[in-house]
Amino acid sequence: MFGTLGHGILDIDTAKLIKIENGELVTTNILDITKGEKGRPGEIRGTIESGYTIGEISKNTEFGIFGSLSKPSYLNISDENAVDVCLREEIKQGKAQIICELENGNTDYYDIEIQKIYFNNNNDNKSMLIKITDERLIEKTGGIIQGMSGAPIIQNGKFVGAVTHVLVNDPTLGYGVFADIMLKQMKEVN
Repeated sequence: MFGTLGHGILDIDTAKLIKIENGELVTTNILDITKGEKGRPGEIRGTIESGYTIGEISKNTEFGIFGSLSKPSYLNISDENAVDVCLREEIKQGKAQIICELENGNTDYYDIEIQKIYFNNNNDNKSMLIKITDERLIEKTGGIIQGMSGAPIIQNGKFVGAVTHVLVNDPTLGYGVFADIMLKQMKEVN
């Protein structure tokens, strides 16, 4: 099973969730990065042209897309990379990291700070206010950019959530959704 994005896929015209009966999870290749600036979100541009189908999508919710993974070997991950899920009560304001791939095949950890935690939030995907503090990431992207949604947030070696939004007026700021919300949605996949 998998869960990704931390937010749903919306219809560009109506801004409503697209109803998905089925779909494919496909690998991508990064083509270019446009750095985010105040008032203008950046983006990671990629292609699925030479991608491989690695799973099936069966659910699109405001908390992400979910489904089953059929070819995990294409993701270059192993059980050695597994981390425990953090309970929301264990999340603390302060230092954390996000995991991003900004160059094909090169995944890296970047420093962030969890600035606010909305412990009682179960209604939307803005569970934590986060700030990018890693100068390497700010140099490459300006902060959080489109295409970074779903980047795992790690604190004290545990998965606490995923990046969901950027604040357009300050691309170093954005939101993340709690991991437990995504896991609950993933368990409800049929």
